[in-house]
Amino acid sequence: MGYGVELTAAAQRDLAQIIRYIAEQDLPERTLHVLDAVEAVIDGLATEPNRGSYPRELAALGIREYREVFFKPYRIVYRVFEDDRAVRVYLIADGRRSLQRLLERRLLAA
Repeated sequence: MGYGVELTAAAQRDLAQIIRYIAEQDLPERTLHVLDAVEAVIDGLATEPNRGSYPRELAALGIREYREVFFKPYRIVYRVFEDDRAVRVYLIADGRRSLQRLLERRLLAA
């Protein structure tokens, strides 16, 4: 039996902003490609939740509760709750940005 995967409201907003930006700047086909690919990566967490690595910004602080997977350049940061067999996605962001403060602010407040 797989894990339930849930996007937080913040992660849903992140994804909507990414898709909106691509739709404004690129071809509609590119928008659909990115949306489908990001959703496929997130859906894959239901069967392999521990496959991601620790985000380097958090690992440097000794925080190892969160993991990340990629659809480059996008980083998808999540946490696995083994007892509930659940995965909660907290952040979907362009990995070309400096994410130290964003990760700290969003994940440490969660």
